[in-house]
Amino acid sequence: MALSPLLGYNQTSIADSRGRPMIKSELIQRIAAQNPHLYQRDIEKIVNIVLDKIVEAMACGDRVELRGFGIFSVRFREARVGRNPKTGEPVTVARTGLPYFKTGKEMRGRLNRKPAEGQAI
Repeated sequence: MALSPLLGYNQTSIADSRGRPMIKSELIQRIAAQNPHLYQRDIEKIVNIVLDKIVEAMACGDRVELRGFGIFSVRFREARVGRNPKTGEPVTVARTGLPYFKTGKEMRGRLNRKPAEGQAI
């Protein structure tokens, strides 16, 4: 089953939400609207579990690959010596992990397709 109907992606809903980010509660509402046989509280639990598992895997140094969607991974910035901008003194900056997301081929294709004459993406 494709994720697009489950997540409520269609030409109208995408066009309506342009210009502002979708927050988690809106994602849950869209899934609930597309799946009226499911309780919203159950959908919320599922979304939270999926996101928590992605974060847990990344915290362990693993990467999470969702075919067609993308890959979540962690990239590290090595420890270095920085400077305090106010005093100019050297400051040790610890190694940090940063979340990284690379889009999947299917997602890139959907984002970059040309709309037909008179159609929204």
